[in-house]
Amino acid sequence: MKATAKAHTNIALIKYWGKRNEAIILPTNNSLSLTLDGYYTTTTVEFDESLSQDQFMLDEQIASGEQYSRVTAFLDIIRQMAGKQLFANVTSVNEVPTAAGFASSASGFAALAAAGSKAIGLHLSEKELSRLTRRGSGSACRSIYGGFAEWEMGMREDGEDSYAIPIAPANYWDIRVAAVVLSATKKSVSSRAGMRRTVETSPFFQGWLDSISYDLAEIKQGIKARDFQKVGEIAEANCMKMHATTLGAKPPFTYWHDTTLVVMQKVWEMRSQGIPVYFTIDAGPNVKVLYLPEHEAYIEQTLRELQGVTDIRLSKSGQGITYI
Repeated sequence: MKATAKAHTNIALIKYWGKRNEAIILPTNNSLSLTLDGYYTTTTVEFDESLSQDQFMLDEQIASGEQYSRVTAFLDIIRQMAGKQLFANVTSVNEVPTAAGFASSASGFAALAAAGSKAIGLHLSEKELSRLTRRGSGSACRSIYGGFAEWEMGMREDGEDSYAIPIAPANYWDIRVAAVVLSATKKSVSSRAGMRRTVETSPFFQGWLDSISYDLAEIKQGIKARDFQKVGEIAEANCMKMHATTLGAKPPFTYWHDTTLVVMQKVWEMRSQGIPVYFTIDAGPNVKVLYLPEHEAYIEQTLRELQGVTDIRLSKSGQGITYI
């Protein structure tokens, strides 16, 4: 009873920011993402009758604390679905900077859900797998699919209608993402805590929610037409609105560093020079820059020259779940 799965992380172009149910991870809005080929997690799960508890190795280190408890809680959901009380040996290798604004939990839980459900003998459709994955990490439900995917918030209290659906496959459009790494340090306010604080205390949160349906409809039209300017403008503005909600929270906080602003300003400067380039930022300081392949060399060189930039990782549109 052993399986290995590989999942790629995704970058939200329409952000997921706010939960209406924290226990089973139901969001306050739909979100839309692009799966990236450059960042991924490979996870092997083996259920073993001889084990008396779960074992979890992450990047060749024995995991403990919250990392361990989140994995065992997720395995409990898989065990319940399968009707089997077996413990598992989990080995995971992350090609993602963990907890620094790159969605390591997205690829991590997508790979865990895929490998765990297969190892225990569940035969899940992509929709069922996405719904399961959501219980580990909300954004992870979008990593089941390659290319562009939309997480439908759903209306039901039990979450049965909250899962991701594919919008366009990885080979539909050669859109590129440069991940500008500014800090590999762990952030002081986790996404989970920041989201909760914003929902509960920010007067800007309702305005953010009210703008989502328009942004979603427009960006899907842009993707369908392969209209890069439209997609870039909407993604950048949506990101700015999400981060604005954190400034209105009590107490206020931001995920940005001083270098985050330097990168943003450089993107605006390149755009004023006629280069189609846009940015988006998740819950962390690192900036993801969207561009088309013909401008890659210039954009990469320009960003590398900025003080405070420690690395640039280039990605294309990535694939969904694969089994090894």
